[in-house]
Amino acid sequence: MINFHHEDVALPELDFDKVTDWLNELAKEQEHHIEEINYIFCSDEYLLQVNREYLNHDYYTDIITFDNSEEEGEVMSDIFISLDRVKDHGNEFGDGYERELLRVIAHGLLHLIGFNDKSDEQQEEMTKMENYAVNKFIEK
Repeated sequence: MINFHHEDVALPELDFDKVTDWLNELAKEQEHHIEEINYIFCSDEYLLQVNREYLNHDYYTDIITFDNSEEEGEVMSDIFISLDRVKDHGNEFGDGYERELLRVIAHGLLHLIGFNDKSDEQQEEMTKMENYAVNKFIEK
């Protein structure tokens, strides 16, 4: 089950049924099953507060993913996404808002199914998978 919530912003205009199908397909391709993901869309200030309270980080970010999974291959998570950061990054990197939003939504799931982005090599693989995921959504 995938749920979409919002805190201090409006829900983005997306076809959430299509997004749900897309995410389930991505997980299945990687031999994972989504038990439950809660995507929570919010502002920079809201996510900064989450970052401070739960991670002891004092900076803005576009996404925070909490892995609540209990079994290998199962995905359970709460994923917070700052729509302010998504808009800024979409403009900054030239991909636009919707494509950047899809990239960030996929990014959270990719972390949960085993992709990391700490090293240059991992970052390259993550970016490759994000691009694959976004293109797959657009082609649907």
